[in-house]
This record gives sequence, C-alpha cells and structure tokens, in this order.
Amino acid sequence: MSEIQRGALTVKEFCRWAGIGRSTFYKHVAEHRLVARKLGRKTVVLLADAEAFLKNLPAR
Repeated sequence: MSEIQRGALTVKEFCRWAGIGRSTFYKHVAEHRLVARKLGRKTVVLLADAEAFLKNLPAR
C-alpha cells in the first residue's frame, strides 16, 4: 500500500516525499511548522498536515 493511500507518512517517507533530511524534519517539528504525531513507537505525519506544510512554505 502506498503512503498516499494510507493517509499518513512515516518520518522516512515524509522526508523522501518532501525532499528534506531528517534533521530538517525535526527542526520544523520543534518550531511548530509541521505537526507530527505518535502512532505507538512510530512518528507519523498525516497527509493533510504534510500538504499544508508544503503549501505554507514561503514562495521564492
């Protein structure tokens, strides 16, 4: 099942999808720019939150 069909991305999947590294991911989470949730021991990002994060990035 692809991550799009599940509705949530793991940290690794999100980083690959967004084209960023893990340290950048955790920086955005710490700065409350990205919402991450715990699912058991896994950290996940809901697809809606991932899309909102990318949409709210500054335009260049």
